[in-house]
Amino acid sequence: METRKVGIIGAGHVGSHVAYALMALGIADEVYLADIDKEKGIAQAMDLNDAVTYLPNNPEACFCRVEDMGQCDAVVFCAGPLPEPGETRLEGLPRTIEVCKDVIPRLKKSGFKGFIVSISNPCDIVAHYLQIKLDWPAHMIVGTSTGLDSSRLLRCLYEKYHVNRRSIEAFGIGEHGGSAVVPLSCASIYGKPLRDLWEEQPDRFPKIERAAYEEAMKQGGWIVFSGKHSTEFGIGTTAAEIVRAYFRNLHKVMPCSVLVNGQYGEKDVFTSVPAILGAHGVEGILEYPLEEGEEKDFHASNDLMREYLKQALDM
Repeated sequence: METRKVGIIGAGHVGSHVAYALMALGIADEVYLADIDKEKGIAQAMDLNDAVTYLPNNPEACFCRVEDMGQCDAVVFCAGPLPEPGETRLEGLPRTIEVCKDVIPRLKKSGFKGFIVSISNPCDIVAHYLQIKLDWPAHMIVGTSTGLDSSRLLRCLYEKYHVNRRSIEAFGIGEHGGSAVVPLSCASIYGKPLRDLWEEQPDRFPKIERAAYEEAMKQGGWIVFSGKHSTEFGIGTTAAEIVRAYFRNLHKVMPCSVLVNGQYGEKDVFTSVPAILGAHGVEGILEYPLEEGEEKDFHASNDLMREYLKQALDM
């Protein structure tokens, strides 16, 4: 029987919760944690193993070096500093790139050849930077990006309409950050376009404004961060679901950051779009028709990320 192994680079708030989600949901059999703070990494692995007694499966966690991750099937990159007070994700780029410069040669040395999920912020730019510097096949690396934002958006829509969020299709595109876009023109409830419901059942499904729900989606993470100085559970399950799609060959559509090559009129940028994920990594991208304002804002978001990628490559 195949043993599924996942390496996690960075064992802090995010990395430890990714590890727990992978273990609790039965996605990974073995989880390898690497962290600059060896004592913390060992403690996280021990704490995770203490939870196994009451889990329905029998996974195992251990501390390791990045150089020892060659046997892993997937690696989740979540190393890097937390944002300073008032700092945007983009403003933290120089400090995250310094971490990347330390990790990249060590991951290369490990001989790792599998699937990479990048979380560290600014997510889309870091995923692209890793893909370039590792010379990685583009279909084998994704950023969590608006996968998490979309979960926050679905929570907001659930609270508005009181329809199970698994029956709602809505997502964010573009940057995991201030320029993210919510294409409400693509939103639906069990296949019924949301805009049709506004007209047909205005009392049950009152109209909402795109700008308000973009703001709610973007601010969700900052509300969590300001209250507890970290985000953990949402990003943990987001990353775990991406790994699950890869391990189980689900051909699952998820919004995540991938390298586009002509889709939506964009190329040479990692940006969040609905992507099909399976055993071969990114198997395709779904293109939705965007309204003029949505399309304009999406292109502006990608232009911004290209600018920051150029800065990152010059650092």
